[in-house]
Amino acid sequence: MQQLSGLDSSFLSMETGATPMHIGSIAIYDQSTAPDSHVTFKQILKFFEDRLHKARAFRQRLVKVPLSLDHPYWIEDPDFDLEFHVRHIALPKPGDWRQLCIETARIHARPLDMRKPLWEAWVIEGLDNVEGMPKDSFALLLKIHHAAIDGVSGAQIAEAIHDLAADSEAEVAPKEWSPERIPTGVELLTRSVARTVASPIKMGKLVARSAPSLLKVAGGLWTRQLKLPIRVPRTRFNGNVSSHRVFDGRVFDLDKIKAIKNSVPGTTVNDVVVGICGGALRRYLESRDELPDTSLVAMAPMSVRAQDQMADAGNLVTAMSLPVRSDIADPLRRLMAISEESQQAKRMAHTMGPRLGADAAEFLPSTMSGMFARMYANARLSERMPPLFNTVITNIPGVGVPLYSMGSRLVASWGLGPIYHGLGLFQPVVSYNGTITISAIADRDMMPDPAFYSECLQIAFDELYASTVGKLPRESAGKKSAPKKKAKTKAGTRRASNGGGRPDVH
Repeated sequence: MQQLSGLDSSFLSMETGATPMHIGSIAIYDQSTAPDSHVTFKQILKFFEDRLHKARAFRQRLVKVPLSLDHPYWIEDPDFDLEFHVRHIALPKPGDWRQLCIETARIHARPLDMRKPLWEAWVIEGLDNVEGMPKDSFALLLKIHHAAIDGVSGAQIAEAIHDLAADSEAEVAPKEWSPERIPTGVELLTRSVARTVASPIKMGKLVARSAPSLLKVAGGLWTRQLKLPIRVPRTRFNGNVSSHRVFDGRVFDLDKIKAIKNSVPGTTVNDVVVGICGGALRRYLESRDELPDTSLVAMAPMSVRAQDQMADAGNLVTAMSLPVRSDIADPLRRLMAISEESQQAKRMAHTMGPRLGADAAEFLPSTMSGMFARMYANARLSERMPPLFNTVITNIPGVGVPLYSMGSRLVASWGLGPIYHGLGLFQPVVSYNGTITISAIADRDMMPDPAFYSECLQIAFDELYASTVGKLPRESAGKKSAPKKKAKTKAGTRRASNGGGRPDVH
């Protein structure tokens, strides 16, 4: 039995029917590499069964302390049922990218069952007309609660269900798995009393550790080596979200991303990706006459997980406040400004201390965090309080070699993540085998046309490449015609179009 950290517990407290707090991915596989060029659902179940021991999140479920007087615990589920977690559906014909986007958004919008281990795997067949993907491909949509993993520890899940060759055999479990007895309420309350007694001592240690960092921040602000984050403008993404989602995404050539980075000394691949997102947000909001004069600001999660903590459950992250410089029209100037902002944000995060937020979350009572989350939603405080961020841009580490699952070659993978009241756009970035994908998960009313935003991402990349490296080859250049401006309307009044973009590599 293992207790959740305060940060992990906060993701549970934030969850409502409209704001499920799971992350995940949607990946497309070419099953022509599998034995008999086909994978059956029975084989898929056997594949997962053979690999359950490789990730602790697979068979761990929550037990909550009575009255939420302390953070919940993970136990090995005595009622684990693999067939509950692995599900199988098919798209109707024609089985195109738009249909996959719609189905992905619908599945991702549904909360996980808190009485079970907090993950689901959806096998989606019928992908016969996804442009740029092999015929007869299938997709695997994975959902895992944010309380169980972060982006880095999520790599453990990806490793568990992937191999380096199509014919790899599963490793034998080092020891036989054994379920745990569900503890009684009295046992859990007894543990809570012990933690409560120790809390003042731990709080004193936290204050002692934090004081030097806070003094360094104050000194850095005084000497102007550090600066406070800029004022965050209010956008259509900063209101209360509904329970409905949209999804779309693009695939980009990693070598072209690196070429942009190499042509502008001092920049990084992450800077280039943020520049693409900043350009896409600028174009998207400008088309609606909603572009603020000041830059939009992204929350950029940053892992503070040490190498020896890779197998640990839960979250070890901090967050940077990163302007995406959507206020700058020129792509090259925007990239250079983002590089400077990124260095400044990293200095601030380093000076503050990477674990300060996670450590402080340990002392937030579970009852209080849940009560605040409900009040924040019901009182629509996201529409009354100044926004802290406009979007999330998170980099999920990948691998540079081909991977296989169930004998099928992984072709491309897009990230999925949660949105919340006041933060209705999530943009995960995933690298894999020479490509980078950028996804957009948003509230349906805030972004009723995700295919258009996907096009904005492509145009932003094309413009940045042209302004740094040179003109793209004709066959790989995206559409460059500026979209017609539409009359300014409230979010959600335009006809929704969930999907319709192309996942082609550019």
